[in-house]
Order: sequence, then C-alpha cells, then structure tokens
Amino acid sequence: MTHSETRPYANTRLAKFVERRILELRPKKTQSAIASEAGFSQHTMLVNIKMGTSKLPLDRVPALAKALDCDAAMLFMLAVEQLGNDATGVAIRRIFGTLVTANEADWLEEIRDASGHTDPSLTSKARSAIRGIFGK
Repeated sequence: MTHSETRPYANTRLAKFVERRILELRPKKTQSAIASEAGFSQHTMLVNIKMGTSKLPLDRVPALAKALDCDAAMLFMLAVEQLGNDATGVAIRRIFGTLVTANEADWLEEIRDASGHTDPSLTSKARSAIRGIFGK
C-alpha cells in the first residue's frame, strides 16, 4: 500500500488544522483529553484524523470544535472539503452554498454597514483593496 492509500486525508486542510490545534493546546490539555472531550471513546480516532487515516465524521464536528476551542463552522467546512465530491459533500454545497465562519460573518457585517446595506458588487478596485489588506 502506498502512503496515499493508507493516509488518504493526510494532505487535507482539516488534518493539518487538527494537528496544529493539538500542538497549540498542548500547554493546556493533552491529546487524550481533547479526544475525550470530543466524545471519542478511543483517542486513536483523533490520532487517525490528525494523521489523515480517517476523515472527521460530520456529527463529531461540534464536539471536536469545542474540544479544540475553534469555530465549529470552520471545522465543518474543512470536514466537508474532506468529503470531496461524494453525495453528502455535493448536497451540503448545493443547499448551503459557501459556508461562513464567525470571523467571516463579522467581515460581511462590516461590509454591509460600510456600504449602507446597498449590496455592492465586487469591483476590481474593491477586490484589490481587500487583497491589499492581506498582502496579496
């Protein structure tokens, strides 16, 4: 078996995010504590998600987000990315469109306030200004 066969989700943003959050939380709690808080009966499930051996079940997103102290919508977005083009992933994208994190919702509210709730189109000038904020 090749590496991609044994760890098909290793290069997903979710696996990398979970690994990073576990490291960031290390001073506060162990990986086993995170797994327990997330409701995993065996901490190996969290290890499998982190290593990319298993994908994150969508029903575990809220509890894992709480255990990782992160935005549940963002973690859900990353979990949906792992689904790729399977039927569940396609249905979620068709029904909900672009998923939005709490931070992104704050940006949207600020844009709405700044524009006087006029539903402005994204011009090339506005796109450049936004990209400039992020150094892109």
